[in-house]
Amino acid sequence: MIKKIVFLFLVLLLASCFSAAAQDDIEIHVFYGQGCPHCGKLNLFLEDLQDKYPSIEVKHFEVYNNQENRELFEDMTEAFGTFIQGVPTTFIDNQVIVGFSDKIGEELEKAVKGCVKEGCISPAEKLKGGKNNETISVVGDKSPAEEGKDGLLKGLTFSAVTAAAAVDAINPCAFAVLIILLTTILAAKKKKRIIGAGLAFSSSIYLSYLLMGIGLYSAVQAAGLSHWFYAIVGGLAILIGLFNLKDYLWYGKWFNIEVPKSWRPKMKAMLKGVTSIPGAFLIGFVISLFLLPCTSGPYIVILGLLSKASTQGIAFLYLLYYNFIFIIPMLIITFAIGFGFTTTEEAEEWRQKKLKVLHLIAGIIILLLGIGMLTALALGMV
Repeated sequence: MIKKIVFLFLVLLLASCFSAAAQDDIEIHVFYGQGCPHCGKLNLFLEDLQDKYPSIEVKHFEVYNNQENRELFEDMTEAFGTFIQGVPTTFIDNQVIVGFSDKIGEELEKAVKGCVKEGCISPAEKLKGGKNNETISVVGDKSPAEEGKDGLLKGLTFSAVTAAAAVDAINPCAFAVLIILLTTILAAKKKKRIIGAGLAFSSSIYLSYLLMGIGLYSAVQAAGLSHWFYAIVGGLAILIGLFNLKDYLWYGKWFNIEVPKSWRPKMKAMLKGVTSIPGAFLIGFVISLFLLPCTSGPYIVILGLLSKASTQGIAFLYLLYYNFIFIIPMLIITFAIGFGFTTTEEAEEWRQKKLKVLHLIAGIIILLLGIGMLTALALGMV
């Protein structure tokens, strides 16, 4: 009988030890984005924290490129009674901590000490509807001045995207290509197809440029080069702006920010072979490559800005917006010629007359964007 009691006592003692050990485990869930600089700093901090507190278990979830993790992120924030505010976001016990800085590091270590002393639940338990502890959200440690910088940066980003898209939209190269296409269709005595072909071509350009933008943005984020890319693009914007001003003052000298002359015969030959709406849509993808030397400058500048100033979801919305503005003049020309308000000859004559002025407008706006980007970098706004 005594042996049974001793055995039972030992079993209960071991069980309590295992239970205590389990309670000592401190589970931290971190949602981060590939290439996010603050995420990298948080990861290094947590590695140091794990050395001090071996019971910490950190679970990492990358959300830029993993749809399943993004959905888990949404579910987790909902379970904690909050919403997604950016990356990195850290969940520990009943706390949601957004961003990373020295002050946030102090908050994290304070939370860990609390878990060591009093125990805490796994964030996964809250997701499953476990203990309903009151959620405490810690959203950075920015001063009013820093908050003001963030607000200013968001305003500048929207203004910069709008301005750059407008510059790209009035690009004479894009006008020339569309006019050649519509002239070809008119020459084939298929006037009724003008609007359909113009819309198909514009849609194709929109889609191809959108995909290019998403691809380049994703590559920069995945490689973790957003800071360097932003700095390089800021300098590139200043050069592009100066080159456009050169085209206004000395058009035709040295080189032009346009489609290379050696490419033009091939491009015209392809356009003159198009007489159908499906053909106009397909040729748009090919012609978009010819247009890159002429139209990619403002686009790359904006991608550089978005790589530092926006999350992936916001950047995607900005790219949708940018490319819509980019094709607006194409749509206007299409409807103007299709409904007989103007002719392709008159449209081309207007383009030739305004060529230097368009370069002047583009040069001033892109130059200012480049100066603004590098100024923001120097002031620590990005």
